[in-house]
Amino acid sequence: MNAPPPTQKKGRKVDQVLQGARDIFLTQGFANANMDAIAKLAQVSKATVYSYFPDKQSLFIEVVKNECAQKTDFALEAINHNAHIERVLIQAANHIIRFMLSDFSLRVFRICVAEADRFPELGQHFYQNGPQLGQRTLCTLFQSAIERGELAIKDKTLAADQFIELCKADLWARSILGITAEFDDTEIERVASGAVETFMARYAAPTS
Repeated sequence: MNAPPPTQKKGRKVDQVLQGARDIFLTQGFANANMDAIAKLAQVSKATVYSYFPDKQSLFIEVVKNECAQKTDFALEAINHNAHIERVLIQAANHIIRFMLSDFSLRVFRICVAEADRFPELGQHFYQNGPQLGQRTLCTLFQSAIERGELAIKDKTLAADQFIELCKADLWARSILGITAEFDDTEIERVASGAVETFMARYAAPTS
């Protein structure tokens, strides 16, 4: 059965529930998490939790949606949209890589894979609010650069997916498999620079 749409309710108690659920999901996973533990950590009654979220799936989905939206808004505010696209992409790559390597992203990805057979909607919503949101955001940045004559792209969606995959080089596989837990700025900047250089070699608009 598909989970109901995420709630649109806001307020202090909703924030408490989301924070409590976030902590429980990240430490206990999805299967082992329960509404009693979430309510206790959020310092609200279980009835309050259920008044906002009818089940564990809808609560997990809202946690993912909330976190991804916050990270996207932060990245967009930090990026200098008036800079040349190469500089914009360096900033974007740094945010993408750091989010993909974050404890939240890694743990949620593992949860979605582990629960893919029983609860495929978890992965669906993580994809929509994570990778697909990043894809749409990049397409908007690309369009501005195309209009300025800095990029030549026919398929912006494909180009966005390619850029995101370039940002995964080396570090993400080592991180998701638990081989390396932390990376320093030099390692992240190396991958970000390589991603942008490769992308620009393919999509930079020809100069006259």
